Amino acid sequence: MPHSRDASGTASTGQWFEEWFNHPLYLELYSHRDTREAALSVQTILSITGLDQKDPASVSILDIACGAGRHAIELARLGYCVTGNDLSPFLLEEARKEALSCSLQLHFTCCDMRFVPTDTHYDLVVQLFTSFGYFDSKEDDRLVIQKVFAALEPKGWYTLDLINPVVLAQTLVPQTRRESAELSVLEERAFVGDRITKTITLSTAKGEKRCFTESVRLYSKSEIVALLQEEGFAVHTITGNYQGDPFSEEESPRMMLICQKP
Repeated sequence: MPHSRDASGTASTGQWFEEWFNHPLYLELYSHRDTREAALSVQTILSITGLDQKDPASVSILDIACGAGRHAIELARLGYCVTGNDLSPFLLEEARKEALSCSLQLHFTCCDMRFVPTDTHYDLVVQLFTSFGYFDSKEDDRLVIQKVFAALEPKGWYTLDLINPVVLAQTLVPQTRRESAELSVLEERAFVGDRITKTITLSTAKGEKRCFTESVRLYSKSEIVALLQEEGFAVHTITGNYQGDPFSEEESPRMMLICQKP
């Protein structure tokens, strides 16, 4: 699919994530995501990489697809030098407001993850909570990994957090209904080829409806490890959850890969 760019150099594709992640209803729908989970995953990553043993002020970190900043803000709270990147101006503004309310200094950039600048180098890049596999082409996924590799210092670390597709296939609930604030939420999930899709229908008390779609390519352990290695990374550790427990393909809900650049 051809991509156009706006004046800032951001790619514009008209894809699902451009509309949905920039819509105020996105945060309302996912308001249950808490900071404790973010803090747990951050501590696991810092411990495994050994970055928790360094002076935080000397460590630079890039959070790709940072959204409203849960992980970036936790890292900044610990004293690390953090840049949060996202495609959504709306979510970045929410992250800025939260950082300001916490009196934290963060740098934010707004661009498509395929075009993340590589003129600044980082000690750690994190890409958390299934923020990979959005694009139509696997080559675009590969491009993201290439950009991350180029943006890292030698011996720098990359953490990529994915759904474990084996467990997802065993536990998928095709349809759920719930209430969120003033909204009735219908979520319909299905496997479509190598992707998991979710159609979200939001209904107000007045009978107004809005529909959004999420679609993410799923990678098996062998597929994603091969892709990372092909682009130069050494896969150091794979955890099966945010607590850092070892990955089990048959049992782990997550697949958090912690990799290092030579």
